[in-house]
Amino acid sequence: MPKFMSLTIRLMLPLLLAGFHVAASGKIVVSTIGAVIPGYGERKDMDNVVKEIIRFWDGQIQQVLPDHPDLILLPEFFDIPAGYNTRVQEEFIKIRGNRVIDFISEKAKQNNCYIAFGTLQYDENGALRNSAILVDRKGRQAGTYHKNFPTIGEIESGVVAGTESPVFECDFGKVGMAICFDLNFEELRNRFAEQKPDIMLFPSMYHGGHMQSNWAYACRSFFVGAISGRGTLSQVRDPLGEIIASSSNYNNYATTTVNLNSRLVHLGYNEGKLKAIKSKYGNRITIKDPGNLGPVLVICTDDNLRIDQILKEFEIENMHDYYNRSRAVRAGQLKNQ
Repeated sequence: MPKFMSLTIRLMLPLLLAGFHVAASGKIVVSTIGAVIPGYGERKDMDNVVKEIIRFWDGQIQQVLPDHPDLILLPEFFDIPAGYNTRVQEEFIKIRGNRVIDFISEKAKQNNCYIAFGTLQYDENGALRNSAILVDRKGRQAGTYHKNFPTIGEIESGVVAGTESPVFECDFGKVGMAICFDLNFEELRNRFAEQKPDIMLFPSMYHGGHMQSNWAYACRSFFVGAISGRGTLSQVRDPLGEIIASSSNYNNYATTTVNLNSRLVHLGYNEGKLKAIKSKYGNRITIKDPGNLGPVLVICTDDNLRIDQILKEFEIENMHDYYNRSRAVRAGQLKNQ
């Protein structure tokens, strides 16, 4: 092998192994930041406002970097100053251009992480969009979602509704995004659920209360919310809909490790099998039972094992397949009546 090729492989190997570890283990570090950018009034020096916004987010993101997150979520309208009316917003967006997004891209690249955020922008056709953008570890835009359900006020101010619900492939799994008022519409939630995302991201100015848990459970996914409202908590939920990390009245951010190497399983027909799994694999398997629900979250903590293989070994369906089988059995009965 030529020397230069050998050197290249040696230099790249740690990076390749790091990426493989994330994909293989299923464990990723997720951070959410619920900061609110300051209001600047209708100051005419919007060029300086853009620079101040960049400085602001540089400081906010710095709070979570010591934990080396794989994914950071920022709120809706993260780079739009509060208090701007429609006319001033339009002027600001033109002056801002791509400078804040370029800053986020560089930050993602420097820290080898994904960063997602909500913003107001004009698309390639000149339509005003309330968008969520996902930037990958190399600073490239990995996906854009346009809010499907803008509020009536947004639509009246010129925001054009999106019609697509894409899920984006990351090196750790599949990510979907929804924005603020979207959370109220089950038809959108159902479209995402059909695509089986590993994580749903929710940049917002509204919390949504138990709707966050509803989405996590319905999509069988982790759910990360970054909420820009002052005093409103930004939280991470597991597929059971339970909070596993939260900001507080003292800190506007939260960081946790989520284990995507996990599946929801219904206790029906499976209690004995789950005991057998626990007996064989011991502390390499955690079974989280919230009580009163029926389903449990089966979590594999061993990086060398895959949860789907273990469930197959013990002939256990995941919850999604179990419910679909129940539908099929019911349909068969009705057909034969």
